[in-house]
Amino acid sequence: MGDRTHTHPGAAGRATAADRPDSVRNVVLVGHSGSGKTTLVEALALTAGAVNRAGRVEDGATVSDHDEIERRRGRSVQLSLVPVEWGGCRVNLLDTPGHADFVGELRAGLRAADAALFVVSAAQEADAVPGTTRAVWEECAAVGMPRAVVITHLDTARTPFDEMTRVCGRALVGDDPDAVLPLYLPVQGPEGPDGHAPLTGLTGLLTGRIFDYSSGERRERPPDGDRRAPLLRARDRLIEGIIAESEDETLMDRYLGGGEIGTGTLVRDLERAVASGSFHPVLAAAPAAPGARQGIGTVELLDLITAGFPAPSERVMPAVTGPDGTVRPAPVCDPGAPLVAEVVKTASDPYVGRVSLVRVFSGTLRPDETVHVSGHGLTGPAGGSSPHHEADVRVGALTAPFGKQQRPLDSCVAGDLACVSKLTGAETGDTLSATGDPLLMEPWSMPDPLLPLAVRAHGKADEDKLSQGLARLVAEDPTMRLERNQDTHQVVLWCMGEAHTEVALERLRSRYGVQVDAEPHRVPLRETFAARAGGRGRHVKQSGGHGQYAVCEIEVEPLAPGTGIVFVDKVAGGSVPRQFVASVEKGVRAQAARGVAAGQPLVDVRVTLLDGKSHSVDSSDAAFQAAGASALREAAADARVELLEPVARMAVMVPDDYVGAVMGDLSGRRGRVVGTEQATGGRTLVRAEAPEIEIGGYTVDLRSLTHGTGRFDRAYARHEPMPPQLADRIREAQENGANGH
Repeated sequence: MGDRTHTHPGAAGRATAADRPDSVRNVVLVGHSGSGKTTLVEALALTAGAVNRAGRVEDGATVSDHDEIERRRGRSVQLSLVPVEWGGCRVNLLDTPGHADFVGELRAGLRAADAALFVVSAAQEADAVPGTTRAVWEECAAVGMPRAVVITHLDTARTPFDEMTRVCGRALVGDDPDAVLPLYLPVQGPEGPDGHAPLTGLTGLLTGRIFDYSSGERRERPPDGDRRAPLLRARDRLIEGIIAESEDETLMDRYLGGGEIGTGTLVRDLERAVASGSFHPVLAAAPAAPGARQGIGTVELLDLITAGFPAPSERVMPAVTGPDGTVRPAPVCDPGAPLVAEVVKTASDPYVGRVSLVRVFSGTLRPDETVHVSGHGLTGPAGGSSPHHEADVRVGALTAPFGKQQRPLDSCVAGDLACVSKLTGAETGDTLSATGDPLLMEPWSMPDPLLPLAVRAHGKADEDKLSQGLARLVAEDPTMRLERNQDTHQVVLWCMGEAHTEVALERLRSRYGVQVDAEPHRVPLRETFAARAGGRGRHVKQSGGHGQYAVCEIEVEPLAPGTGIVFVDKVAGGSVPRQFVASVEKGVRAQAARGVAAGQPLVDVRVTLLDGKSHSVDSSDAAFQAAGASALREAAADARVELLEPVARMAVMVPDDYVGAVMGDLSGRRGRVVGTEQATGGRTLVRAEAPEIEIGGYTVDLRSLTHGTGRFDRAYARHEPMPPQLADRIREAQENGANGH
């Protein structure tokens, strides 16, 4: 950092294994879709010598592993790791998707990283730092993760750099905007015909020197005379910001007294403040021009990463327990310590099968050794997780990913990242540890997928592969949940949003060879009697020989919700023989399961058997089952049967500005707001109840309504009577379906 001079790109292009934690930097890039994260990664790789021209590695594979899905969508949908070398450090750049549907990939990147680069585009309107970006910033702040801001697209900027810096300061750390300050000011060339001025270099505020990239390589020169005044103002503010975070309390007095503070002192204090997460430098960057060897601002950014961002040994380690829940000492970031590693991402490769991206927190991971795999799933807001599982597994080949290439590694030390092939049975979030001392790391939280996608096999050939394909899909993506609904008999994939569902369908087709059709998602409805009713069932058939004879009379009355079906025998005088009372009950329950009005299960009623008739020869178990079912249908024909729909309990967290709009939208969905609570950060928690049939696509609608800043949780509350007009439409649809219409 601190305006170091580089006359050529960094270390050689082929990434090699780190030999100690202090030589590793794990950095995640965070930003909205279109902010320029992937382009920035490519520019950093070019400057570091990992590629010989923009977007290409030395052997011709692309920098990012964009599969067919990503090429078609025009955006990244998965976490991508690009390791480069700079200043004696291995820098693992973790490029994350910006779309909210793929937040699981972002959470995996945050787990694997020790610092974050927030990429913000100047091509957006002022005061438009996306809400999703602000939310992730707050997550990082909560755990003290060091952060820096990179402003891109200055050549097509709608908002000037100095204004973008102020916007970021207000949006990200509104209570302390001086904690977000530029280290460099952009140098831009003359405006072109389109009215935009290209970025040509940067001016270092601490040294006052210009780093000019206009020739294709970084060259240093003194500043232009007309830029000295704004340079001095920005420099003074930066120095004050650095001194305010300094551990040396005498610096401020010296500075205010006119004393000179050396650049070396400022750089050291700046690096400490960045590493502690109390100061957040702002830099500008742009991709390299055609034929250039360095992206603009990339040398400065790589210097910041290696000198200002912390090594893995400075990170607070996640808590660990034994598989039985016994609390164990926290891992130590030491290659010689016992192994503790974690699977942060699972993917399928068409040639090598399952590939696991692993972050080693303690010890050293080596190929062909046997490790213990323990997993309890990743938890969501509702507290759900996959079942506990553990096994001893042999580690396959270790590789360093770079685009579509996998470069073999001899080992992976504490703090580093590696891909592991054929780690059988391991899922995202699982812990790898020594076989003699199995451990389990505290899981990170994943959002609950709340958008349902009902699917069915397209053809007979797809039916045989559907279960396996869905299981593998869900094992790779912890933000996807598979449900086989016993009430609606649908196979449902719960996803994060519409883009997530599209990717799921495409991966089923392209990776696993399963063609599926989407169908409307159905919610499990119920039926119940609204009032007391009686019915008489008569099943009499005589066709020569042994006949069938059974008659029964029943009374049906509604019960409290949640009671289920209660059967009572009040037959007197043996009109229904004792051995056939159970047959009547069996027939009643079978008919209740099939429904009596709209084909939905009947619940919460008491059925009382009052009387009946039998025949000494022709009565049978089957006859009385049929009579019981017929009696229940007759009772329903003479009574008002209500259709019950599931109601969800909802908790919607939104910025205060959107509370009115959200409450109005919920009312339009037949929802009831039951209360509001003021939360931190200018947000409000809206508690409500709404019919599940009305909130199937609420994930997408809430995101649109709140510009990506709202989120919600839901849980089943109970079944309630559906409005009569809506219930009539469902009954009519059921009748038309039964008649083949």
